[in-house]
Amino acid sequence: MSGLSRRLILASGLALAACGREPALGQPIAEPPLKSLAPFPIGTCVRAPELADPAYADLAARHFSQLTAEWEMKMEYVVQPDGSFRFDRADAIAAFARQKGMRLFGHTLLWYANEPEGFLKLDESRQSFEGAVRNYVTAMVARYRGLASGWDVVNEPVTENGEGLRESLWSRKLGQTGQFKVAFEAAKAADPAAVLFVNDYHLESRPAKLRRYMQLIEQLLREGVPLGGIGCQTHCWSELPAGSIAATLKALAGFGLPIHLSEMDVSTVQGGMLANRAEAEQRQARLYAEAVEAFAALPERQQFAFTVWGMRDRDSWLKRENAADTPLLFDDLGRPKPAFAAVADGLRRR
Repeated sequence: MSGLSRRLILASGLALAACGREPALGQPIAEPPLKSLAPFPIGTCVRAPELADPAYADLAARHFSQLTAEWEMKMEYVVQPDGSFRFDRADAIAAFARQKGMRLFGHTLLWYANEPEGFLKLDESRQSFEGAVRNYVTAMVARYRGLASGWDVVNEPVTENGEGLRESLWSRKLGQTGQFKVAFEAAKAADPAAVLFVNDYHLESRPAKLRRYMQLIEQLLREGVPLGGIGCQTHCWSELPAGSIAATLKALAGFGLPIHLSEMDVSTVQGGMLANRAEAEQRQARLYAEAVEAFAALPERQQFAFTVWGMRDRDSWLKRENAADTPLLFDDLGRPKPAFAAVADGLRRR
């Protein structure tokens, strides 16, 4: 049995289960912290209320060196109906990151899916729409200046089929190009040191979408938008063909900008259930290994961060959509899975 196979079995708890025992809750993980194996930041997303759970907080602090707010830095939480802002949960996540010596990553400033009532009802006789957007971006970025290493400035701008850019409140009011210029310029002014990203998903599985995304990046750079990095979300499913993630990262790296593998998870149920759960988890582990090895192969200056979108399966947005899904590195109880061992081994092999 190879060293990798042995570690996969140990990580999944099968060795103990075979003896009729389950790993004790809270039992220390035998594997070293992921962040100790990586020369680049290892990130995860969190939600503020869960940080009050010691097991959740300990798992985050043990293995990860960068935190992204899953949704509490998005407009849907921050912007109130009267146009005021609330930062309580974002501040709590930032405080936890500061206390634990972790980087914070800002997610996200403009997103087509968020059209807050405060912006929809904006009285433009008192303040222009562009002015309101600049004010919001400035307030968010300046508040976490010095702690947030970077921001997703515009999130998921490309249509699913790759035929164009999404229509949204921001594009209707500011123009497809204008929304990028306004948001990126305001963010750059608020924190010149932060790396500013555009971010999108399904780039590994939809070639047309990847091509359109790269065309957008070329346009932004050509027009002088202060784009500083490229986000590749990497939400995948276990049937994704081997090599797809590596090829996508290689293509995006051609711009020479920092790359953030920004929201990785691997669904074991989307795209059709495989023959059995074991096969799905084996494929899942191989995709995680491919992703971390491909990221580690990038030039050092382009390795911004490798972020997994959650820690325990039960915390995942995919689990909330389908209770049968198991997309993350740790099971519902916080025990490392084969996917965890695959990432650890991939980091050791770099």
